[in-house]
Amino acid sequence: MLSVAILAGGLATRLRPISDRVPKSLVEVAGRPFVRWQLDLLREQGVEDVILCVGHLGEQVEAEVGDGAAHGLRVRYSRDGARPLGTGGALRQALPLLGDPFFVLYGDSYLPVDFGEVLRRFEASGRPALMTVLHNLGKWDKSNVCYRDGRVVEYDRRGPRPELEHVDFGLGILSARLLAARPAGEAFDLADVYRDLSLAGELAGHEVQQRFYEIGSHRGLEETAAFLRERSKT
Repeated sequence: MLSVAILAGGLATRLRPISDRVPKSLVEVAGRPFVRWQLDLLREQGVEDVILCVGHLGEQVEAEVGDGAAHGLRVRYSRDGARPLGTGGALRQALPLLGDPFFVLYGDSYLPVDFGEVLRRFEASGRPALMTVLHNLGKWDKSNVCYRDGRVVEYDRRGPRPELEHVDFGLGILSARLLAARPAGEAFDLADVYRDLSLAGELAGHEVQQRFYEIGSHRGLEETAAFLRERSKT
């Protein structure tokens, strides 16, 4: 299984005042720091190697998770440094630790999907990147993807349009070369990389059927906690 980069360096402004004291990855969800739920899910999917891209209060994440042995994983850390690098810059910083290609997901997302199926779709696509998408119609979040015939035709976060019926589910696969040409230490957004790839016809898509869970907002935090409490009973 590919290595996984978790983007966990954001400021989590929508979770204030909780995130003033702890990073989003350590917010308690259903009795545990959220990152521990993520790591257990990755282990269940056959993942062995995780790189946590940390920034805001990242030292707390490192102290909590350590080397990942408690989760049966190898966990390493890539740090933003003196200034935030954005989601794209954080991945560029982490390239020396990542394989090629690699999975990427957001530090506030819990994504109960088959990672192996996503990887097989990527390998069959012949394209350098893949985005998982959900037919959304504005239900779970603002729809931002035009998806047709296994390809993301356009990814646009700026505003809803009728042709944007899907939403970025939160799990992607990237080839390292897509980021390696950018200068180290440059701040940029992964969303812009995805958009450019989509418009160039280079972004494969994989449609999932189940919803995502996220803790990026107080409402999302409540929904995710309820889901995880129920899931832990099975």
